[in-house]
Amino acid sequence: MTEQARYWILAIAILLIGGGIWWLSGYQKVGGSGTVSKTEVASASSEAKAKKYPPAIEIVPGGEFINSEPFALKDLIGKKIILLDFWTYSCINCQRTFPYLNSWHEKYADKGFVIVGMHTPEFEFEKKYENVVAAAKMFGLKYPIVQDNDYGTWRAYGNQYWPRHYLIDIDGYIVEDHIGEGGYEETEKKIQELLAEKMARLGESGKVDMSLTKESAVPRASSPETYFGSLRNQYLGNGTPGQAGAAKFVAPQSPSPNTLYLDGKWNITPEYAENDGVAKIIYRYKAQNVYLVMSSKQGATAQILLDGKPVTIPGADVKNGKVGVKEERLYTLVSGKVVEEHILEIIIDTGSINVYAFTFG
Repeated sequence: MTEQARYWILAIAILLIGGGIWWLSGYQKVGGSGTVSKTEVASASSEAKAKKYPPAIEIVPGGEFINSEPFALKDLIGKKIILLDFWTYSCINCQRTFPYLNSWHEKYADKGFVIVGMHTPEFEFEKKYENVVAAAKMFGLKYPIVQDNDYGTWRAYGNQYWPRHYLIDIDGYIVEDHIGEGGYEETEKKIQELLAEKMARLGESGKVDMSLTKESAVPRASSPETYFGSLRNQYLGNGTPGQAGAAKFVAPQSPSPNTLYLDGKWNITPEYAENDGVAKIIYRYKAQNVYLVMSSKQGATAQILLDGKPVTIPGADVKNGKVGVKEERLYTLVSGKVVEEHILEIIIDTGSINVYAFTFG
């Protein structure tokens, strides 16, 4: 073999080896289905998500940030898995989600999961920063909370419910939209899945805790949420629904189910009713538990009767058959074991109370 032939053979070999190295560096095997470029994989994934899921919408702060310095969702997308949770602190349905949210925060925060609690108030007093801070402390909420007092983020998401959450993946897409309570195991599995995707995408090491927070049954009730203020008091049985102002009420001897009755002198405002002197609230309900949103400027007390007798299944806020009212919050009046029908009487014997809404569970 001539010297020139050996030269050409060596040159061809070098070109073949170099080309092979270049080809391998740009592609990877995917699921046994052939070779696809890394760029194509990322592009296909992003395009598929864009066709299936809506993008997250930026939050519109309407007050203060709690448990955090101010931030925007864009600061988190690409780095974190985000659960955007709409809530308000006097809502019992929201309160029953807190054990799950707290558990997820504890289990996954160090893996790149963040809950953003979007506090959108139902009542005017829930706009107060100090009230939201106190509620966060009471319920042990340590994740970031953003006040949405102007309903800016609520409207941006087209929301109408408390609670409601949106689960946002590493690419900023809303991959789960859940209204109300329940579905906790399904949501937690999705969180675990999204965290695994994030860790793989960002080349992070470690493992995700794959255990699930035990889900408890949600108490059910037949009685509807019932408001006292003239804006929403359609269940008022012995007055004129929708009419504000001071009036004297006389309750009937035999109350109808799921109907609100007042007795004594009351001033009805758009959001709440306030008693003037000794007064009474009567409600024939069917539920396991009874809650009432109340407040009192100077402090007040009220007796709690069930079927004409001192309550024997008192809620956490009832002591010796009475409830003391001061803070602007939800009070637990009855805690039963099963769904039952009772006639509830609340006799306000000292002070005046602003009464907003019954909820049942």
